[in-house]
Order: sequence, then C-alpha cells, then structure tokens
Amino acid sequence: MASEIRRPKAILFDWDNTLVNNWLAINDALNTTLIAMGQVPWTMEETLGRVRKSLRDSFPEMFGDRWEDAAKIFYERFERAHIEKLRAKDGADEMLEELKQRGFYLAVVSNKTGKYLRKECEHLGWGGYFSHIVGATDAERDKPDPEPLRKALEGSGHALGEDVWYVGDADIDLECANNGACVPVLIREKAPENGEFGDHQPAIHFKSCLELLSLVRTLG
Repeated sequence: MASEIRRPKAILFDWDNTLVNNWLAINDALNTTLIAMGQVPWTMEETLGRVRKSLRDSFPEMFGDRWEDAAKIFYERFERAHIEKLRAKDGADEMLEELKQRGFYLAVVSNKTGKYLRKECEHLGWGGYFSHIVGATDAERDKPDPEPLRKALEGSGHALGEDVWYVGDADIDLECANNGACVPVLIREKAPENGEFGDHQPAIHFKSCLELLSLVRTLG
C-alpha cells in the first residue's frame, strides 16, 4: 500500500474517537440535557452513532427555539467531568511525538467547542505537537465545511490538497476532507463496509494510531 501513497506535508486530526475517548462525558452531558428538555435520553450506542455536527449546528435541530437554553445545560454538565473522563487513544501519544519529530505539520480540527478542546489538549500535555487547535466556532463555519481545515493551515505555507491528510473516525470527517480536496483518512478498528460512506469514501484506512505511524515510517 505504501507505494501508492504520497508522503503528506501536513496531517490534520479529528479529536474525539480519533486521538482521545471522551464519550462518557459527552453522553452524560447530552442525556442531562435531553432529560431537562423533556426528551428521551440516548444510549451510548445512539450517541456514538448520532453525534457528528457541532453544537451550534445540531442543537437548533434538536431543541428548536430552546436550543440556547439546552446548550447552557449541556456545557454546565460537560465542564464538570470532561477532563476527569478524558482518555488518550492507545498509541496516540507515541504517534504524535514521532510525527512531530519527523517534521510533519500537525493540527487538530474538531466539532468540539474550541475552549474545551484546548483544555483537553493541554491536560494531556499535547500542546507542543500542534500548530493550530481548531474547534467548533473558531472558524466561520464548522465541519463538514472545509473552512476549519483552512484555518488549521494558516501560517503553515501549506494549502488544502493532496499533500494534506485529514484523519478522522466518522462520515463527517471524510465528507469534510473531500470538501477540502485533501486526502480522507479513516482511523478506527472496524474496516469500512462496502458503500458505507456513500460519496465520501476513505482513501486510506488504519485500525489504530500505531498502524498509521507504521505506514508513515515507510514513506520516508
């Protein structure tokens, strides 16, 4: 596979379920919100399958005119536990450290609200790995719009295109990568099924952070 893949100049990463696991805090805050707003709480499986868009894009759809009240409930609950429940994905730290040493430009693009995203990154001691950490509302529009990808490359000398990988675990990440004309990379244990991602198929699939690192080592 390595002979068919070009060495990227920049690698941009999604955050949740790509580099870290913070779903316990997300599911807890979301269910607190749903119950407070008179709706049925979601199972963890439902949360994993449904949470894709940023809060500013998803909550108006879920809660209508009351979405700002719902957002306050969500953030109050999430802020209490998101650091405590945060866990790095296996191999993520080793991967990031070596990619940085090898001279790759690294950044984060996530639909998690920017201030929480940066707090989590600092808590893990990863601030030095990334040139930009772009969360929801940091750009004019959120994923799957490519604007956050452009913002993540500001000042780097790199432009969106075939020299940039965007690495994520979900359909919205692949769509965002395609919208930005960069290489869509899927990272999750389960291989993509036939037609699973419609028009937004991954160019590369890795089962883990260490598998991504192993492939990059062969690219020089």
